[in-house]
This record gives sequence, C-alpha cells and structure tokens, in this order.
Amino acid sequence: MRVAVPVVFLLLALCGQAIATHQLGRSPAFLSNGYVLVPLSGRRVESLATTALFHTLFNDFATEPDGTTYVQTGDIPAMWLRDSSAQTIPYIRFQPFFPRLRERFAGVIERNARNILTDPYANAFTDRYHIWERKWEVDSLSFPIHLVWTYWQTTADRSVFTRSLHAAFWRVVQTYRCERDHARCSPYRYDYPVNTAYDYAAGTGMLWCAFRPSDDAVRYRYNIPQEMLAVVAMRELVTLAWAGYKDAALSAAAADLAQSIEHGIQAYGRFYDFRRGWTYVYETDAEGHALREDDANLPDLTAIPYLAYRSARDPVYLNTRDFALSTSNPLYFRGRYASGLGSAHTPRRWVWPLGIAARGLTATSASETMTALTMLAETDSREFLIHESFDPDAYWRFTRAEFGWANAVYAELIFRSVVGFAAVPSAQMAGAIASVPSETPTLTSPVEQLENQGRIAATLARLLSMMR
Repeated sequence: MRVAVPVVFLLLALCGQAIATHQLGRSPAFLSNGYVLVPLSGRRVESLATTALFHTLFNDFATEPDGTTYVQTGDIPAMWLRDSSAQTIPYIRFQPFFPRLRERFAGVIERNARNILTDPYANAFTDRYHIWERKWEVDSLSFPIHLVWTYWQTTADRSVFTRSLHAAFWRVVQTYRCERDHARCSPYRYDYPVNTAYDYAAGTGMLWCAFRPSDDAVRYRYNIPQEMLAVVAMRELVTLAWAGYKDAALSAAAADLAQSIEHGIQAYGRFYDFRRGWTYVYETDAEGHALREDDANLPDLTAIPYLAYRSARDPVYLNTRDFALSTSNPLYFRGRYASGLGSAHTPRRWVWPLGIAARGLTATSASETMTALTMLAETDSREFLIHESFDPDAYWRFTRAEFGWANAVYAELIFRSVVGFAAVPSAQMAGAIASVPSETPTLTSPVEQLENQGRIAATLARLLSMMR
C-alpha cells in the first residue's frame, strides 16, 4: 500500500508555511528526525540520513547568469544531457508542494534545450555552452524530452514551453529522421578509431548510433535500449508538441518516428532463447548479428519498465530480465559483497550501483527490492553517497567518490520502496506504451511511510531555507 504524497506535504505547508521561512531551524526536535529507516536483509535496518537523498539536487545544480540551471554529473564538472535529466526527474514530485523548486527544474529544461540547439550530436557540455564531448548517443536527445514530459504531467506548468524548447524539439526530430537514414543524410563523424562493426542494414526504421549510454562505442549500430527510450520520448512528444505549441506537424513527425522505431525493435531487436523464449538483444546490426548482454548504464534492458517502455510483467521483458540478471550475461558479476551488472566502461568484473538500483526499482517482489537496497547500503560511502562502480569482492575499491546520476536513481528507489511515493508520471502515464504501470514494491507500513514522508518534507524544507 502506498500513502499519497499530498497528505504530509499539505500538512507541512499549513504548519507555518515552513517551506518559505527559517522557522524549521528553530525546532531541533523536528530536525532530529532527519533519517529514514531502510529495511535490509536479515531483519536489519539502516538509518539513512535524509540529506543524502537530496545531495545531487543541492550540490550538482547551479543557477547560471542567464537563468538556466547547470547540472554537473557529480564529481565531473560537465553537464550530460542524459545525466542532468535523470538527476532532475526524481525530485519533480516535490515541486507542487515546494514552488521554489520551479526555477531550478525549469532552468534544467531550458538549459538542455539550448545545449541541443548548440549541437544535437554532443552528449555533454560546459557551463559556457561549449562542447565537452561529442559522442552521438540516441538517448541523449530522448532523456530531455522524458524530463519535460515528467515535469509537465506533474506540475501543469506551461511556462517551460519556450521558443528554445520548441526549436529543440524540432532539432531532435530532424536529427532522428536523419539518423534513420544515416548513410545518405548524417553529417556526424567521429575522428578516433573505435571497435565498432562497420556494416549494418539500412532502412530498418531504427536510429543509427555511435556510442552507448556508458559513452563507450557500440559494437553494432542499433543499441536496443536507446531505441526503446526513443520510442517513449517520441510518443511523449506527440502530446507535448500539441499541448505546448499546437504544432500538428511536429506531433505527426514524432508519431511517425515512434512507429518506425518500434517496428524496427520488434523486427530486429529480439532473439529466441530456447531456454527462456523471446528476449530483447542489447545491440544488433539487423543483418543477423546481435549482442546478447546488458550494461548497467541506463537505458538498459533491465530498466525497461522504469523507462516506461514495457510493463514489469511483460513476458518478453521477464525473459530478458532473467537473462540479464544471470551469469549468461557476460556483464553480470558476482562477488562477496554484491552482485549485479557491470560495464565495459570500468574494470572487468566490477559492479555498478546504478544497475543494482534499477534492479530494485523494476523488481516485482519485495525480497528482490530489499536485496538491492541491502547491497547498496553495504557498499556506499560513509556519507551515503553512491559510487560509479566497485569491486564486489572489495567494495572499498571503487571508481568515482560520488556519482550524481546514481545518487538520484538511488534516491528514487528509496522514495518508492521506503518512503512510499508512487512512481513519477513518466512511468505512470505511459498507457500507450506499457500495459500495466510499473510499481516498485514497498517495504514499509502505511504508518512508517507517513513518518518517512514527514522527515523527507522537513529535510527538503530546511535545505531550501538555507539556499541563497
């Protein structure tokens, strides 16, 4: 059972309008509840500091002189289109109760739009709109649309539908159209050698891709998880184009792309596993070659329900998940302290917390979600922050002290499974995409959820009161 968010947040708003003043700072007893109890395996609990759940929101977001919001990805001072969107989405649920967040979130949307207009093939930018990295990844243009959809469905705030965003929407559609016919249209070139198969089938309806969400080169040109997120984003854009701009042409173009990419996925992105049945592949050239694995970076195959492409109970997804979270997947590793998905981006056999969190979010049993939370609690930093990857046999060996994207996804897992918040609208509103909304199992009672929501609200109010 889930407790609706408004109950506690409206009560807090009525109790002295704490979100707009410093009065919370004068109530030590209230602030002393700055933790949530996270159920772990073995009937254990962890006291998790609530401030850690907002670390990326208050440490990685910065308001720029032009009014936009620059989001760095944790300990790297650059703004990825993907990461910045994913770092924002878990916190949008709070804006209706904390209006001060509007400037921050709308600023991310506008910044993403201007970055896309700077170069739609770049995946990361500096705070001066210069290109940090120019790796063409299909999902870099999908995530910002996913963010706008989530924001608009949650807040109904039409002010984000700016001219820049409209132009960026069109730039995304134009780029996707071009990469659907890459050989004849695309201007994209990458000047360094990569280990990618050159040959691929054209005319599949899918989008040619150069790099994965991990920023590593693809092996085959069609990365199926990125294609899936593109379908979701284009279906969302069908509605956004009309709701924001009454642009029927943009809406129709997005619908056409969604249909053709979806057709390509179903025609070329599946593999019949004689042990499991139909499964999705990670990459394909659509000429008979396919890569059967799953990488921890999102979008991946394990996170399909979290991305709102299919339900967590979809038969092909379940078959795919069974493969991905097993030793049949060459990027699935087990160790003394953890097991989960790794990536070619980091040392061999190291596990990514991002993948563990995605597993917990898409689980259909409370025990699986609890196992994911336990592994994260036992391998995070002393400040409850999440690493990029770690050695599952020696978790104190890790890459990156804190990873903003992973911190945000971990917060989303806590918000759903422990605090009892429902999935943000990006997952709930996908009726045309997923037959059943994806819901993460809750591990706490309704009373505990109310208590946790009060602590979360108090923490967020206090952090906002400390902002300049």
